[in-house]
Amino acid sequence: MKTIIETAKAPAPIGPYSQAVLFDNTLYTSGQIAINPETGNLVLDNITQETEQVMQNLKAVLEKAEMNFDHVLKATIFIKNMDDFKEINRVYGSYFKEEMAPARETVEVARLPRDVNVEISVLARK
Repeated sequence: MKTIIETAKAPAPIGPYSQAVLFDNTLYTSGQIAINPETGNLVLDNITQETEQVMQNLKAVLEKAEMNFDHVLKATIFIKNMDDFKEINRVYGSYFKEEMAPARETVEVARLPRDVNVEISVLARK
């Protein structure tokens, strides 16, 4: 059965989609960008803080589904500038135990919603 996951601790969707969908113990998150859910403002001061906000948003969605980063099987990272990869990877990596790191792809794209620099989605399973 399909269950919509929604939490006020992550930004509300800015389009016709859900924060995440849980189906048969598998969680499919929508891409998260660096919107502070408390203010609704983008966190774009630097790539480190931007990535940190993205990861905090993902953490909130995972927690709402009674999961954490150990449950993540796969991640997709979209970045605007591959020159930011090293710092994005450093922040992203701090959320995972090395022995539990998920599969992942990282793709440089021309543009992201709201002109952010990074968007990340994950697939997780209980």
